[in-house]
Amino acid sequence: MTDSHKILVVDDEAQIIRVLRRSLATHRYDVRTAADGQAGLELFHDWHPDLVITDLSMPEMNGMELCRAIRKTSDTPIIVLSVKGEEHSKVEALDAGADDYITKPFGINELMARVRVALRRIPLNTGQTQPEMTEGDFTLDLAAHKILVRGHEVHLTPKEFDLLVYLFQNRGKVLTHRTLLGAVWGGNYTEQTEYLRVFIGQLRKKIEPDPAHPQYILTEPWIGYRFNPNH
Repeated sequence: MTDSHKILVVDDEAQIIRVLRRSLATHRYDVRTAADGQAGLELFHDWHPDLVITDLSMPEMNGMELCRAIRKTSDTPIIVLSVKGEEHSKVEALDAGADDYITKPFGINELMARVRVALRRIPLNTGQTQPEMTEGDFTLDLAAHKILVRGHEVHLTPKEFDLLVYLFQNRGKVLTHRTLLGAVWGGNYTEQTEYLRVFIGQLRKKIEPDPAHPQYILTEPWIGYRFNPNH
């Protein structure tokens, strides 16, 4: 299974661990597990998985703390599991560095779909996209997944990168919330506006000279966003 994606599952519920290990292995993923956040973080650094699935409520180190610790050194995709379904819990987890949030109980088919979304890259407009694109203050190297803003490299998580690439490819256009969510996360996410709000905010913190007064990612009230690389 050396060619399989490696997935780390961190949860203190033995039954969840068993179900996820069996289901993920059935779909030919290479799976390792940890029963608490601290053990999960150590295994993460030793094993270098392609995806982390973590519970929120755990001993030693909870899921929020694990997300923040991983984000200090890595942009590996993270899916959070939680019995809390409120929007503020989702926003808090996304702000901590998670790429997705699944409320317990969940179906295995739903989880597998979320795993595929977390591991995939968005389709590029290959007919008009070069390996490296430059306009205004931005240079995007798609092959290396590298972005320069005003000559300085900006480190983005996979979903932040995908979102900025899609905005750049459609620069100057007004993109609706549903369009952006569908393109970057998939058709099942078109109502998850909190995802977009959090990730736009994260991008602005990383690329805007003054995130409070954005000049690149412009809000179109009640509609969506427009990207202007030339400010």
